[in-house]
Amino acid sequence: MLLETMAGKPLCPLGLAGNPEMELACVSAAIQAGMNAFFFYNLSFQPLVDGLRDAAQKDREGLFIATGSEDRDVQGIRNDLDQVKMALQVDVIDAFFAEYVAPSDHLDDVLDVLGEIQAWKKAGKVRYVGASVHDRELALSLLLSGQIDILMHRYNMAHRKSEEEVLPLATKMGIPVISFTNTRWGSLLKGHTRWQGPIPSATDCYRFVLRHPAVALAWSAPRSREELQANLSVLKAPRMLGDEVAQWKAYGDLIYGVGMDAFETRWP
Repeated sequence: MLLETMAGKPLCPLGLAGNPEMELACVSAAIQAGMNAFFFYNLSFQPLVDGLRDAAQKDREGLFIATGSEDRDVQGIRNDLDQVKMALQVDVIDAFFAEYVAPSDHLDDVLDVLGEIQAWKKAGKVRYVGASVHDRELALSLLLSGQIDILMHRYNMAHRKSEEEVLPLATKMGIPVISFTNTRWGSLLKGHTRWQGPIPSATDCYRFVLRHPAVALAWSAPRSREELQANLSVLKAPRMLGDEVAQWKAYGDLIYGVGMDAFETRWP
């Protein structure tokens, strides 16, 4: 399945995701640079929401707007969809996700939610049905459920075990993967005491995930236009191959061993 805008244009491989500290001007700067995919977890990401509302009034069909809900109650997600549409002043959301699907969830509840979003898709309220998940076993279950068009999944230099089963299955099933936590919450950019080589830039992190054929899109959540411009360099960078991939895998192994908090280690 290809991800594209309402106008039928393919998505830029780097998308803009919400950051509560984001400069409002990042949205217009991203669009001017050719980015057309946008994601916010909820309406608290005000700068991105405000920027998208303004941009959608000018060219709704040129934007791919994605959001979702952590609610596992059907009425709850209906309310979330209505609130998003009202906030953005749009009739259709391009992709709506069951967010943060976790082992503590009852899978039947998640499938009920996805079934509701599928009904919205048939009714023309959304265009793609998605789920976001860190846990690999859950990712496999969701891919096999027949209920999702998109899998949003953690993948980066440090967290690579998805390469064994999740990403190959997504490729086999034709379900595009959107990667998030591409810089591992910034920890990949900080170096390691046992690492003697260069420290990766954010662009290196995006190049690493986008090299994988299963990954259709990587979210970037800059705070400023300067960070955005730096991240955009991935669009002109060569595909990562061979020795460079091996180098960053070795680096990622060191960073993985550091850990950050319970959230980092709960889904290894």
